[in-house]
Amino acid sequence: MASEAVTARADRRLHRARQGTLLSLVTGVWASVLLPAVGLTHEPDPRRVALGAVGILAFVATQTAVLYAAVTPWLDQRWRRRAQLSLAGAAVLTIPLVGPLAAGTWPTWAWLGASLIGMAPLLVRLPAALAVAAGTLLVSAGVAWWTGGSLGRHLAVTGGVGVGVAAVNGFQVWFWDLLLEARQGQAARARLAAAEERLRFARDVHDVLGHSLTVIALKAELAARLAPVDPERAGREATEVQRLASSALDEVRATVHGYRAVDLGEQLTAVAGVLRSCGVRCTVVPPPVDQPQPAAAELAAVLREAGTNILRHSRAGWCRITIDREDDVARMTVVNDGADDRGADPHSHGLRGLADRLTAVGGALRVRREDTVFTLEATVPVPS
Repeated sequence: MASEAVTARADRRLHRARQGTLLSLVTGVWASVLLPAVGLTHEPDPRRVALGAVGILAFVATQTAVLYAAVTPWLDQRWRRRAQLSLAGAAVLTIPLVGPLAAGTWPTWAWLGASLIGMAPLLVRLPAALAVAAGTLLVSAGVAWWTGGSLGRHLAVTGGVGVGVAAVNGFQVWFWDLLLEARQGQAARARLAAAEERLRFARDVHDVLGHSLTVIALKAELAARLAPVDPERAGREATEVQRLASSALDEVRATVHGYRAVDLGEQLTAVAGVLRSCGVRCTVVPPPVDQPQPAAAELAAVLREAGTNILRHSRAGWCRITIDREDDVARMTVVNDGADDRGADPHSHGLRGLADRLTAVGGALRVRREDTVFTLEATVPVPS
């Protein structure tokens, strides 16, 4: 349950980071509308104004689609290619539609060229991006010559602003890719840990059963050979096979029990590490080293549920976990801030289930909230 909560929380944080990156990128797209739109206000021909507005809007729409694809790695590759081809087509279309706008007074198309250079690193590798930039500068120079505008002004806007936009866009997408790779690394590490634990258990079972089954097979074969010639000895060998099989079964059960046994110290380390990885400052007071297994198992269940509630139902900035023992009672206290009206309460299903579980073994569960501080306290009996 705790691991599922961690995954959900990490995915929510990644989702928010993606939304922030996309919002930042799309905000920059408005430069493709506002600055060329100045050319619309300087153009006296209504027909050119209408055609220029169509070209600018088509360019912005396809540019937005490409930006969306840049921060959506699970998007189908065919959709991604269509978005890029649409942007290329819209860029070509803007030359006759937007180029003549405010000819000689405002470098209208140069601003679209700058935006196109800024997009290039998101679409292709660096050598191809440089080629796109060079081609865009040539087109900007051609538009300046065609419309009678200032060549230097067109090139300065297309090249200078374009490089700046490319740097900003490239950094944002690089940072998003870094976050995505970090999340994938966390997931891979969790899968690797689970696989290593399964392998460890498999090795333990193999070690336990390998020798016993080999001896059982030899004894059974011997009993089968002796049955026609020495039934009495064959019976003794069969009895020995039965004893060995029973012993092997006991060893397997002991191995499984050890595998399922709870190490409260390891549980504390794991939960604290998970909380810290999610931005919660976690302080742990180590439990007594002689905590009996029954009490450790109950406290571990409480710890997992408390960690899950902190991740799912609070906006905690800090957490303190304390385990102590007084005579024949072990006590766990988990305190965290960030509790709100959506947080866990005494009537929540998880806490109610924990209370029933602890009551069944003679323990108790108490919770309280003071402003934004939530306290969970669990007690379990410790056998003498």
